[in-house]
Amino acid sequence: MKQDMILILDLGSEENPRLAREIRALGVYSEIHPHDITAQELAALPNVKGIILNGGPNRVVDGVEIDVAKEIYNAPVPVLLADHKGDKPWPEDPEVRKQTLSNFIFGLCGAQANWNMEHFIADQVERIRRQVGDKKVLLALSGGVDSSVVAALLIKAIGKQLTCVHVNHGLLRKGEPEQVVEVFRNQMDANLVYVDAVDRFLDKLAGVAEPERKRKIIGEEFIRVFEEEARKLDGIDFLAQGTIYPDIIESRTKTLKAVKSHHNVGGLPEDLNFQLVEPLKMLFKDEVRACGAALGLPDSMVYR
Repeated sequence: MKQDMILILDLGSEENPRLAREIRALGVYSEIHPHDITAQELAALPNVKGIILNGGPNRVVDGVEIDVAKEIYNAPVPVLLADHKGDKPWPEDPEVRKQTLSNFIFGLCGAQANWNMEHFIADQVERIRRQVGDKKVLLALSGGVDSSVVAALLIKAIGKQLTCVHVNHGLLRKGEPEQVVEVFRNQMDANLVYVDAVDRFLDKLAGVAEPERKRKIIGEEFIRVFEEEARKLDGIDFLAQGTIYPDIIESRTKTLKAVKSHHNVGGLPEDLNFQLVEPLKMLFKDEVRACGAALGLPDSMVYR
């Protein structure tokens, strides 16, 4: 089912994620896009029912106040300009704010409250099958929330076409490796490669006290182990990752002051030549957890 969408265009607000989550909480899908979206790009987005131009303290970039293209103001849907550094059309009181948003979304835009996890899962299953076809997918399954939910969603969509690699580096939560094996291999019947690399990692970390150096050693060694396992598998065309929406927002929005790096597998050799599958990239963390619960993952794996 194609959900109605309220589009948020970033004009320097620090409240874009909050606004997007509030709209989704009303049952309407929302996305955040850069201010310089073109009219053609806007027209290509499905089911846009309204646009919020969300201004704020970061609206001046390189000494120039940014704005959207003139064509956006003339879009065939309601357009609202919100400026969080001056007048605030969204009051701070949660109930008043909710009512104000409802008036715009449902009253002025005529959007339908058709955004929920069941629809999201059904849409993603369809998209994954369309993207992957009959090809194979590889996933680094850490046992964390994001990778576990990606695994469960891919299993639902393509079953045995997915191979999960779980690397036990000796620094996981107590019982986590056993739970990963129990849930994904024994209960979900997934192709799961379990790698006991505890001694290998602990040897590398011996005598290292500085936390950042430890993180780099773990990350670099994980890539090496994952690469070794990937080379043992034939016919893998896709790499699945647990990228979530905050990663996407922070990497593509032009008005942010800082961009954080996220934890997905990176640094793999170019000759592996994987295409990416990122089915959670439009979800916030609480939505990822809700998705995991809807897919039947145990609470101990989803709500950590």
